[in-house]
Amino acid sequence: MGLKSFVKRVDIKDIGLIKWSSILFTLFVVSAWSGFANWVISTHWAWFLVVSLILAIRPVMKLFR
Repeated sequence: MGLKSFVKRVDIKDIGLIKWSSILFTLFVVSAWSGFANWVISTHWAWFLVVSLILAIRPVMKLFR
């Protein structure tokens, strides 16, 4: 089973569940690993915004094609 056949079977609910599981796993890592939590707290919020905008460029461009 390849990635293309997997993507064809995924619906919007599955995508939402993947997003939520990623967010919750990140919160788990922040709470369980103090070194990562210190890095997140000491990093300026604008860096996270810039990285999220860069990562969103390709999906947004595909959306409006």
